[in-house]
Amino acid sequence: MIAYWIESASLAQLQELWWLLCSVVGSLFLFLTFVQGGQSLLWQVARTEDEKTLIINSLGRKWELTFTTLVLFGGALFAAFPKFYATSFGGAYWVWILILFTFIVQAVSYEFRKKPNNLLGSKTYEAFLFINGSVGILLIGAAVGTFFTGSNFVLSNYNFVTWTSSLRGLEAAFSLFNLSVGLFLVFNARALGAMYLVNNIDFTGVEELEGRLREAALKNFKLSLPFLIWMLIHLLPMDGFAVNEKGEVFRQTWKYLLNLNANPLLGLALVSGLILVTAGALITGRTRSTAGIWFAGLGTVLFALAVFGTAGYNNTAFYPSKVDLQSSLTIYNASSSRYTLQAMSWVALAIPFVLAYVAYVWKAMDRKKLTLAELTGKNAREVY
Repeated sequence: MIAYWIESASLAQLQELWWLLCSVVGSLFLFLTFVQGGQSLLWQVARTEDEKTLIINSLGRKWELTFTTLVLFGGALFAAFPKFYATSFGGAYWVWILILFTFIVQAVSYEFRKKPNNLLGSKTYEAFLFINGSVGILLIGAAVGTFFTGSNFVLSNYNFVTWTSSLRGLEAAFSLFNLSVGLFLVFNARALGAMYLVNNIDFTGVEELEGRLREAALKNFKLSLPFLIWMLIHLLPMDGFAVNEKGEVFRQTWKYLLNLNANPLLGLALVSGLILVTAGALITGRTRSTAGIWFAGLGTVLFALAVFGTAGYNNTAFYPSKVDLQSSLTIYNASSSRYTLQAMSWVALAIPFVLAYVAYVWKAMDRKKLTLAELTGKNAREVY
């Protein structure tokens, strides 16, 4: 049945499928930013070296997943929507260079923070982890915001990219809407990080740390709400970038609200995601349960899917040009050929098996909660 669909699917159907698959990967990445969020909490919640050691080693077990998912997201966009990849990464390269730089210093920090006689000292590497968890996520949020506010580029008939701002993508950070998206993601990641740490650590010997983490989860969730509200009240009535039957792009009032109305599943994902994130924060902050991360994690994925779906489906330009409307990119004019998308769809059949393996490894790693004795005892095996 699946094989028949892949072989018989039209180009438009394959384009919509691959926008969904890219959105799933992007949404999973936003959930996995609990690593970055936890890093940015380090100086706020850790009062002793033992507490700091516990937090960094707990997050250190998962940091590769976030980085790998980010690379996978970029690779999927490159293969499925190469014109977008070339336009954004080729034009707005300063913002992407800074984002990648924050992830590079994260990797270096986990590798060298505890190396004997390291050149920069452990506090410098901890500062790098904070930069990755704050500046890196803020810039990613600003980049996501441009799916709705647009960017400063023009495409020639030969798809040559001319970027009309000398800031090369950094101008996105000067939009209040883009900043609200970025700051929401920063505080949401911090809340997720606190929830993950509550779930992952055995607090024997550091009981006060658990209380501070539970408080941080609820506090950062509350701090995310103003930016979430600002984002939604500006997004729903915003003039969007619609595409007519001739492929021409034009501005349409209330476009993104119309998209949610046209696809009730997107609206359901949006509302359900917000409810689940709220439930996760309340479960962690108001009860003794450690399950909040799973509610909030699923909620983050659903909310992100709604955002990506609203940006790309229902004949919408997902990467609009503020300079030349007809240079705007849609999932139809930015995609690879039908043959390429078909071949990629066959490869994508392995995705469930990969996810099952990741889930198995995750469960095996977390079968026993991380303890302080494991890191500082006689047979300690501290890694980070």
